[in-house]
Amino acid sequence: MKLIQKYFFSDMSVMLGRSMRHIFRSMDTVITVTITPIAMMLLFVYVFGGAIQTGTDNYVNYLLPGILLMAIASGIAYTAYRLFMDMQSGIFERFHSMPIARSAALWGHVLTSLVSNAISVAVILLVALIMGFRSSAGILSWLAVAGILALFTLALTWIAAIAGLSAKSVDGAGAFSYPLIFLPFISSAFVPTASMPGPVRIFAENQPVTSIVNAIRSLLAQQPVGNDIWVALAWCVGILIVAYVFAIRAYKRKAA
Repeated sequence: MKLIQKYFFSDMSVMLGRSMRHIFRSMDTVITVTITPIAMMLLFVYVFGGAIQTGTDNYVNYLLPGILLMAIASGIAYTAYRLFMDMQSGIFERFHSMPIARSAALWGHVLTSLVSNAISVAVILLVALIMGFRSSAGILSWLAVAGILALFTLALTWIAAIAGLSAKSVDGAGAFSYPLIFLPFISSAFVPTASMPGPVRIFAENQPVTSIVNAIRSLLAQQPVGNDIWVALAWCVGILIVAYVFAIRAYKRKAA
């Protein structure tokens, strides 16, 4: 068992290195993922920010958590695309003919998504700092924020794996991400949900993005997080587990 685990982790690290080389050879992927969220942040802060009432003096602080989630939702579309292209090229069949762990190639894509999205988040945070973002959060709060963002990334990445393994075309592999990118608009990411009409407000207050945004926003402002952090974690872990199960099933069907 220990020998299997040893080879699994070594094989997975090789696959991670392979996928990361593709990222670094084509940095336009990271640039593309960050441009739209940064443009949205600039637009909302400098154009719409003065007309939006959030009860805070610094709209960048209010807006940033939702922008980070948008960037992650946009970034995982590339995971689906890369998985689809690997399936179409037959590279997985070549890997399966080699003495390596069968799931290592899939995990390589998943971990690459985690690393590449972390880079995108770091770039957006840097721009936000230039725009005036400030946080009084301590190291534990920042670690909690990083953990929530990592769980959110993993949850969406496994959804992306399902799309990449099941899609019939390149467009189909990435199309699933559009509703995910749009979801923050119907949440507390840009405006308080109290300003929304009844049915929209009910949906906004009970969808995962709102609790995740509220938890991150409270942590960064060193305010009490209440139940938001537990609801956010429950959403992330629940989606991750369900998506993981279906992704592994889809992978086994393809690998059979």
